[in-house]
Amino acid sequence: MIWTIPRRVLVHQEPVDMRKGFEGLSALVEIGFSEDLTGGSYFVFLNKQKNRMKILYWDGDGLAIWYKRLEKGKFGKTQQKEMSKTEFLLMLENIVPKQIPKRHRIYS
Repeated sequence: MIWTIPRRVLVHQEPVDMRKGFEGLSALVEIGFSEDLTGGSYFVFLNKQKNRMKILYWDGDGLAIWYKRLEKGKFGKTQQKEMSKTEFLLMLENIVPKQIPKRHRIYS
């Protein structure tokens, strides 16, 4: 598996049947997002209970699905359609911060 840094992380807002595979998830991307499936973005899908997640992405020569099931707990709330890479990584680890501090650049 080639794990690449995504250009964008986009979250499908409605619960998804986790039996969906490549074709079903690809159809949801085409319907629900204006982003190109092969553009380097990660598309995140959660089930109704928010304890299972599938990530659909293009890994350079084909589509790949990454699937995670939590044994305890739920993935955090995903109100926004796009999340930062930091929020995404925290979500994968099932960490729900109260506030994510913004980093500021100092230009010299």
